[in-house]
Amino acid sequence: MEQIRELDEEELQIEEVETLSDDSSDDDAATNGHANGRNDSMGEFTFNTSLASLHTYLGEVEDTHHRMAFVDSGTILTLPLFFLEGVVLFPEATLPLRIIQTNFIMALERAMSQVDSPNSIGVVRVYRDFENRRLRFASVGTTAEIRQFRRLEDGSVNVVTRGKQRFHVRRHWIDVDGAPCGEIEIIEEDVPLRTPRDAFGTLPPLSNLGSQSFSHSTKSHNHAKRHRDRDENNDSEAESEESFLTELSLSEMRLHQSAVDSCCGYNMINESMNSDDEKYVSESESPSGKSQSSDGSSQAKLQGKVQSNLEVGRKAKIRESFEEGDPGKRRRILIQLNQFRAVPQAFWPYWVYQMFDSFALAQKAADMWKQIVGAPSMDGFVRKPDLLSFYIGSKSPVSESTRQELLEINGTSYRLRREIELLEGFDRVRCKNCQIFIPAQTVIAKRSDMLVMSTEGPLGAYVNPGGYVHEIMTFYKANGLALIGRPTKEYSWFPGYAWTIANCATCERHMGWLFTATNKRLKPRSFYGIRSSQVADDTR
Repeated sequence: MEQIRELDEEELQIEEVETLSDDSSDDDAATNGHANGRNDSMGEFTFNTSLASLHTYLGEVEDTHHRMAFVDSGTILTLPLFFLEGVVLFPEATLPLRIIQTNFIMALERAMSQVDSPNSIGVVRVYRDFENRRLRFASVGTTAEIRQFRRLEDGSVNVVTRGKQRFHVRRHWIDVDGAPCGEIEIIEEDVPLRTPRDAFGTLPPLSNLGSQSFSHSTKSHNHAKRHRDRDENNDSEAESEESFLTELSLSEMRLHQSAVDSCCGYNMINESMNSDDEKYVSESESPSGKSQSSDGSSQAKLQGKVQSNLEVGRKAKIRESFEEGDPGKRRRILIQLNQFRAVPQAFWPYWVYQMFDSFALAQKAADMWKQIVGAPSMDGFVRKPDLLSFYIGSKSPVSESTRQELLEINGTSYRLRREIELLEGFDRVRCKNCQIFIPAQTVIAKRSDMLVMSTEGPLGAYVNPGGYVHEIMTFYKANGLALIGRPTKEYSWFPGYAWTIANCATCERHMGWLFTATNKRLKPRSFYGIRSSQVADDTR
């Protein structure tokens, strides 16, 4: 609120224009400060996006001056539970609440006074099962820390909370005073994975394959490995590791060589392997994929012969390139070949490791997020893949059920991979009700029309005067919506904008709101807020 007062006291350095409303205090605050929105063909973005994340419509709220410590994974707690329809709370996300119902007021008071995990509640999504016509509760929720608190004269309470840790709901009940409570278990979060530095250094380099030193280097490697494992009382594992190279079939050797191809970006092995080589390999293998030779010496001979054929193919390709190229090109080919053959083999291709490298996935997800949303640099999040996965999950403009799916995924790399898939497929927003009952769906909004009206991202949670929390995604324009009633500024989530209810023109379900500027200085002049709970799962 101090920021709002400062903004109100600042002198506007722009020309005064006629306003559409006599009350312009919110308009002045909304146009001051730096706007984090994007500039586009619609005109310069002048709305101060930091105001939406402050939830100024709640009025004065006091800081609780208490911060909840993280609880160890596996800890079982008893907390007051808030079952909220249309809401999926992620760790580090902000959730405003206006508590009117007596039972939830009792739950809040219990949370403020409890000794274990003070100022903490559990937030669980509740949804309607249309087939069975009943309410269902999600099995995974998020603890929320009460950051700001204000009790009003009518007995209601305004609260601003922040998500902390995921949990499983073990059981829930209504206490004697009517407060909903539950027994929860904190979920263990994994440590973000990174490709091990020695993932490609456990086997001899390709330059040793087929040479006289290959057998010696392999034996030395296996001997050292066996000796180390014996010291650790892992004799059985040592035997398995020792026999790995000596029992490689010809097809398995080719897989190792393909792994190096994936890592270095060269396809020299596959290109140099001619039809005679492939025929030889297929004849040398049994139906089970193993070599027909039973003794180690025969296997070594087969390996050596295959490598010899590969070397012939490589040399032929190099000679052809030399004849066609200039001296500079020849020099580059030699350098690339030497680098290629010096690369150590890997047990799996490089792209397999990248599938589970949380930091590589975080970089890809951050790049896609910046491209789609137009957000500023995400470098800070890239260094913390787990937080990035929660951030994208909480702000992705997808359906409520899809976001619950993201919340329930265990493992940072798995969650990031799913989010990347969703970002790649996100293109259109459709009405969920029409998807169920009407074959021909109307496209409500498109990805290209998405707009960021808050520093927290393109999707945020806001609470109305009746205490109902709405998570909305914002767009410049929308189709197939019918406006109900006249615009009003009262309790507006975006200072300086009036809101009008917008229903789906086909099924007449409440889809969201149209927000229109009450001051000509504000840009964009209008935008739509679409409820995520009314968005269909199909975003393509």
